[in-house]
Parts: sequence; structure tokens; C-alpha cells
Amino acid sequence: MRASCRIIAELLHELGKMILPGVNTLELDAFAYDFILARGGKPAFKGYTVPGLKPFPGTICASVNSTIVHGLPSAAKVLQEGDIIGIDVGVIKDGYHGDGACTYAVGAISAPAQRLMQVTRESLYRGIALARMGKRVGDISHAIGSYVQEMGYFVADSLTGHGIGRDLHEEPQVPNTGIPGRGPRLKPGMTIAIEPMVNIGTNKVKEQGWEFFAADDSLSAHYEHTILITAGEPEILTSAGRIGSYE
Repeated sequence: MRASCRIIAELLHELGKMILPGVNTLELDAFAYDFILARGGKPAFKGYTVPGLKPFPGTICASVNSTIVHGLPSAAKVLQEGDIIGIDVGVIKDGYHGDGACTYAVGAISAPAQRLMQVTRESLYRGIALARMGKRVGDISHAIGSYVQEMGYFVADSLTGHGIGRDLHEEPQVPNTGIPGRGPRLKPGMTIAIEPMVNIGTNKVKEQGWEFFAADDSLSAHYEHTILITAGEPEILTSAGRIGSYE
């Protein structure tokens, strides 16, 4: 899992250099596909299936502005000055998965967009701080959700983090709101993906195929790390040895 997660950290760092006005999201997807294969990995999202939908077509999820998650890469989605874009990517290497996400500014962005990104990123690290032996999933969830609410933003309904390992999505679910002291207890060796998805204007979402949008079309941001629970500090597997390396 460290190997798959390192590919993600390096990829998201490189994609950050490419995200400029005039670039389309299919170009980002093609770069990601080649990058992962060149390092001996496989894209975990490409071909992923859920009942009722065609297999996911992309290597990355590219979610622009009000798209919360699962944005479909497309040559028609050309980035504009002032946009924000969430990139989510999964990698399989030697049978083990990693999962990570980051939201990027496209050129100069508005102060509200900057603050949304800052709050969402901070909520991720507040959750990670409680990903410790003996704590419970609800402690992580509460740390994220209470901070987001305090800052005046909204956690997107029904979209959660998750366990991860040989499968991309495993138990336990890791919601972004919750009650401290509730939920599965965290034990050394567990690996989880923590991923706050935060909207400016509403918690409500609208779903169109794979894609989820803020119901009021307000901006949304998304950050994610894959975490290893240890006997001490949580290990951020997708940091490539440098905390926040791709943010």
C-alpha cells in the first residue's frame, strides 16, 4: 500500500503543475494513466463498476467547481481562470490499493474559493489527528464535521471515506459527520481513506450518473489521504514522506 500510495502522491504533485487555464480534464486523465502505468501500477478507478452505471471511464475523477466528486474527464471540460478542480485518483500495485484527492486553484481564484479550500484541507488534518489506536471512527467524523460547521460550511450528504486495502472500498465507512466515541474502534494495521467533501452553500447533493453536484451549484472542495493506524502517530501513506506533499 505504501507503494501504491506513493504513486498517488507523486502523481497529484505533478498534476498540480499542469492545472492551468486552457487545459482540459481529458488531458489530465491521459497524463495520469501513463504516469501510473510507467510506475508499475494500475488505475483503480478505470473500469470500476457499481450497479446501474456503465464502468467508470477515467483514470481520475476531475470535479470542477460545483461538482463534488466523480467528475468525468472530458475534452469538453476546459479549465478557466478562477475555477477550482478536485482530482481524485486510485492506484493498485501488487494487489493493494491507495486513494487520494486534492483540490487545486486554476490561476487566480476568488477569496471565497480560497477559504473553502483552506477549511476543507484543515478539516482533513483534524480528522487525521484522531486516526489513532483506541479512538473510534466517530471521533474522526466528529472532528471533521464539527469544524466544517463551525466555519460556516456544509459536509456533502451521504458521501464518506472508507476502509481500503485489497479492495478500493472496504469497511469501515468513515463519515464526515458523527458522534465522538461511536463506531468501530481503530486498531494498528488498519488502513482507511479519510476524505472530507465540503460545499459552500448546502449539504444537499444532486446525482447525475457517476457525478455528484452541490444541489445549489455552489463551490465544493475535496481532499483525501490514505492513512495507516499505528501504535503511535497516524502514518499518511499518500504523503510520499512529506505531510501535505501534494497540497
